[in-house]
Amino acid sequence: MTAPLTPRDNQPPDEPQNHAHNPWAAPGTYAGATADDGPGLAHELREGAVIALLVAVCGLLLGVLWNWLAPHTLLISDTRNVYLKNTEGEEAVGADGTFLLLSLAFGMLTAAGVFLFRRRGGIPLVVALVVGGLLGAVLGWLTGMWLGPTADVAAHARQVGPGVTFDGPLSLGAKPALLAWPIGAMLAQLALTGLFGPRDPEPAYPDWAGGHEQAPGGHERESGGHEQAPGGQEPGPHEQKPPAP
Repeated sequence: MTAPLTPRDNQPPDEPQNHAHNPWAAPGTYAGATADDGPGLAHELREGAVIALLVAVCGLLLGVLWNWLAPHTLLISDTRNVYLKNTEGEEAVGADGTFLLLSLAFGMLTAAGVFLFRRRGGIPLVVALVVGGLLGAVLGWLTGMWLGPTADVAAHARQVGPGVTFDGPLSLGAKPALLAWPIGAMLAQLALTGLFGPRDPEPAYPDWAGGHEQAPGGHERESGGHEQAPGGQEPGPHEQKPPAP
């Protein structure tokens, strides 16, 4: 014997597929969601290399400004030796400070330009800003010294003659100032990402603020502690539970 088949008209309806977003699931795990992985790693590496190269080239402008704005040490010579014209001058400290401030400004400006161009962060971008900033600082240092007076002080003294004041070579005494460009770029990148960077969408939480919850058996119960009887009627006085302490 075989069991009678259920008529087609009495078949239970197909359960609809639940495409609702699960607030507790990881992003991109609900039905119909597509993962946005962003550009590939190879593309990010190529983009980072281009950014590092462009940032390093800006070091040429840093060297020009440093040679133009930094104070130069004044020297004077006699027939034998070369001396400082102002023994209490602070031209060397001023040159280091000028380079430091210019490097910080260049780091912030280059980071702001990269952020406006790319609008997102990432490890390749951070590495590109650090490497490009360090190369740009070194290039600016060498460019400034090359544009300044010659480093051969004795030949320069013989050329101008004894008793004539001339500019000494431009030098960077504080070598840690070369790190000012990468530090300024990192600070600007962190601030811009925190203020204007893309935000992750907030998950949709269940509506628990309405003050209702489901009691055992499928009946709705208010958060105040009163349980509704079946049919929507309030329980009698003898059926009410004592208030919770």
